[in-house]
Amino acid sequence: MNTAVLSSTFFLTLLLAIGLFFFIRASVKERIEEIQLFTEETRESLLEKLQTYFDRRAYKVTASESDRLTFEGFVRPSWFLAIFLSVLAAIGLLSLALVFAYLFPAIGNFFIGLVIIAPLAGYFYWKGAGRVEQVLIKIETEATDKNRILVRGHRDELIQLKRTFPFTTQ
Repeated sequence: MNTAVLSSTFFLTLLLAIGLFFFIRASVKERIEEIQLFTEETRESLLEKLQTYFDRRAYKVTASESDRLTFEGFVRPSWFLAIFLSVLAAIGLLSLALVFAYLFPAIGNFFIGLVIIAPLAGYFYWKGAGRVEQVLIKIETEATDKNRILVRGHRDELIQLKRTFPFTTQ
């Protein structure tokens, strides 16, 4: 095979392997965001609704002040994602091993053995993704009789909160 083809194939496979590494690493990254929501509901009914909502989502109140609530809940890792990441790692390592085996035929079988470390990707995800998440809520009353709700938490939790309640975001 042509040297230019081999080197370009190796380079592209190496770039894909690097991208896969960063994809696996990003699977355990915290995605904390802060949003502002507005509503005309009373403070008491709002606090009651939010507490009921987070109780149903397996969060518990850990701190409560007059205008602030802190909820905590354990976020379990996904079996599907752990298996999916292991399969992706196996495919990526197999691709890299095949390129190495073609470049270095004398020790080609050694590189195929790299595939056995693929389950480490799922293990890495499983250990890093299971953690306690916090949702912080602060309610402020505006001059226009609207309540402004500042919510800080995981991005997916905030998206679900916006879907569930008819708050405006202005």
